[in-house]
Amino acid sequence: MIERTLAPRLLDAAKKFPVATLLGPRQSGKTTLVRAAFPDWGYVNLEQSRARTLAQRDPTLFFETFPRPLVIDEVQRVPELLSEIQVLVDETGDPGQFVLTGSHQPLLQEKVAQSPAGRTALLELWPLSLAELSAVPEAGGRGRDETIWAGGLPRVFDRALDPPDVCEGWFRTYVERDVRQLLNVSNLGAFETFVRLLAGRVGRVVNLQNLAGDVGVSAPTLKSWLSVLEAGFVVFTLRPYWNNYGKRLVKSPKIYFSDVGLACWLLGISRPEQVGRDPLLGGLFENLVALEALKWKKHTRSSAEFWYFRDNGTMEVDLLMDCGRKLHLFEVKAGMTPDFSFGRHMAEFRKRVPDAVSSTVVYAGDPWPLPPDGRFVPFRDIAARLDELSALAAR
Repeated sequence: MIERTLAPRLLDAAKKFPVATLLGPRQSGKTTLVRAAFPDWGYVNLEQSRARTLAQRDPTLFFETFPRPLVIDEVQRVPELLSEIQVLVDETGDPGQFVLTGSHQPLLQEKVAQSPAGRTALLELWPLSLAELSAVPEAGGRGRDETIWAGGLPRVFDRALDPPDVCEGWFRTYVERDVRQLLNVSNLGAFETFVRLLAGRVGRVVNLQNLAGDVGVSAPTLKSWLSVLEAGFVVFTLRPYWNNYGKRLVKSPKIYFSDVGLACWLLGISRPEQVGRDPLLGGLFENLVALEALKWKKHTRSSAEFWYFRDNGTMEVDLLMDCGRKLHLFEVKAGMTPDFSFGRHMAEFRKRVPDAVSSTVVYAGDPWPLPPDGRFVPFRDIAARLDELSALAAR
């Protein structure tokens, strides 16, 4: 088993709260993590029809059959169990009674807010980070293109499976189980077309009005589909930074996938050598880096916030980290050779915004200085760079 950065936080949460809830994409390693972290606890998976039927028909008998302490996997399949869990944990209030896992944010978070609120710790586990993969000999030394193609789904590395095969199975399972459950989609082909079109716009601002004509459905329908994709941890968005906070909430976000290997599969990239020749290399590499920043935040419990910046002209900064009321700027380039021009937009931004205090170019080359006070950082070192900047903010 690959050691997960989130493991100590999960163990700590179970010691402090009656319920620890672990959310995250399908196949991100939630089951493996909870079973390794709590080997002496009872375990039940609600994807199993017999257990699910018992939980739906007779919750009292369910909890007699599966006593505490108990891990309940895929609890969103029977969200009404959370009301029963509230009653059970209120009997004593003792920590370490339940660990729940799920892959639907709204279904679980809504029920958690209504029932075991204040009784549960919420954590998110995302696919393997580059820092976690550094301990895997066959993965740690991969170059840019193979790293993007392979993605971070644990099954790829635990079982030495072909990434496109894993991603196809992941997507088919998601569509058949989750999309049918959450949406009344009469044409699943149109839904898949929409997801593939999103992959073709990875790292870019998405205009749903423009996509509506290509998919053949209305923009409001695409908006609801995008919400479901976010809810199921298939995609995530990065919102724009503006001095006026309200504008961050109304301007269009950029779109990324929760696994860059999945984005490759959706684009028809079947071999790593195709990545470097693909016209979307820049977007895929930006997805990789933005995803690493998200994993770092979720797995380390950082309070940092991430944005992107684009003005009405040509200036754009790919990634901004707001940490300790200071802004740290990142430009993401798929190239392997340092080019000082990569930092020009960050330099211009820092002239305008005094709170911007550092500049970093994340690229596929070696460490290198970026005059006057910035740095070129290899993409594998992004988590270490974020650790460094976060530590500075804490001083």
